[in-house]
Amino acid sequence: MLENFFQFRGRGRSAAVLILASAAMAIPSTEGWAAETGTLHLRCTNATSGASWPVVVDLDRGRVDSRPATITDKWISWPDPKQGFFDLERATGKLQFRNASSTGGYFLYFTCQPE
Repeated sequence: MLENFFQFRGRGRSAAVLILASAAMAIPSTEGWAAETGTLHLRCTNATSGASWPVVVDLDRGRVDSRPATITDKWISWPDPKQGFFDLERATGKLQFRNASSTGGYFLYFTCQPE
C-alpha cells in the first residue's frame, strides 16, 4: 500500500512531489538546530563542603568566566590553567572538576543551577 503512495502518474505527480518536499523541509533535523545564544548565569555548589561560586557562560563567544570553552548541546568544558579542567553536563547541571597532581590527581563534583 505504501509503495502505491509514491507511484505518481500524470499531472498530479508534480503537486504531490511538491507537497512531500514541503513536508520534509518542515521537519527539523537533530543536527540542524540553531545554536543557543546569550549568557547563562549559574551558581555551582559542592554538596559536601557547601562551597559555591558564580559561573558565567557566554554562549555567543564560547567562553566561561572569560576563558575559552568547548560548548556542545550536551557539555560545556573549559580549562583553568591554575586549577584544572571543568566539564558541565548541560542536561543535569552536574559539574566535574579534574586536576592532575603528583599523587595521581583528583576529582571534585558540583551541582550548578541557574541564578
